[in-house]
Amino acid sequence: MIEQHTTPPARASYSIWFVLLVAIFITCLITANIIAVKLVDLMGLTLPAGIVVFPISYIVGDVLTEVYGYRQARRVIWLGFFCNLIAVIAIRLGQILPAASFWNGQAAYERVLGYTPRLLLASFLAYLMGEFANAFVMAKMKIATRGRWLWMRTIGSTIVGEGLDSLIFMTVAFIGTIPPTELVSAMVAQWGVKTGYEALATPLTYAAVGFLKRREGLDVYDYETSFNPLLLEE
Repeated sequence: MIEQHTTPPARASYSIWFVLLVAIFITCLITANIIAVKLVDLMGLTLPAGIVVFPISYIVGDVLTEVYGYRQARRVIWLGFFCNLIAVIAIRLGQILPAASFWNGQAAYERVLGYTPRLLLASFLAYLMGEFANAFVMAKMKIATRGRWLWMRTIGSTIVGEGLDSLIFMTVAFIGTIPPTELVSAMVAQWGVKTGYEALATPLTYAAVGFLKRREGLDVYDYETSFNPLLLEE
């Protein structure tokens, strides 16, 4: 029997399923940021290679919010942020450490893994704004629909979250360096592909949510949850 909660229950420990979701979320986030340096051509659209894995973080974020509630999703979002920050710092340290005399890959390392401060700022801002918007809309729509129409909530939250992510990243990273029309075109293309990705994954999202609700015995409604994104403990 699934137990409905108006606020997330206190937990002394986390289940293996919750830990697995968190691991997938963070792995997709960091992987997407690394491979995004490559631009690919998908049916005439120029997109970062991270498009193949980054939307999965939004799908997992939807599942986390739907089953465990906004409070737990907020913790995972911040955990992902700090894990990504550690990865960026480690990559930067690897870049500035003196190379061995026989190693000739420094230029390639810097070309692929060297982030400019502007790109880093764009990436971090877009991630936080997009993920928190996604979780907020998901939780609020669940209350408004009384838990019905999961497909509407997952796609609706993705439209908002991925839209903000694309808008903030492309604007902060590239405004003033590429023509406005091309900037808007790339922004809309990313938004459309990411949202379509989420829509196609709807059956998988339904299966994951149903499975986790049965196994965990949880179905959290955030009636009494504070939606302050900075509040890590509640």
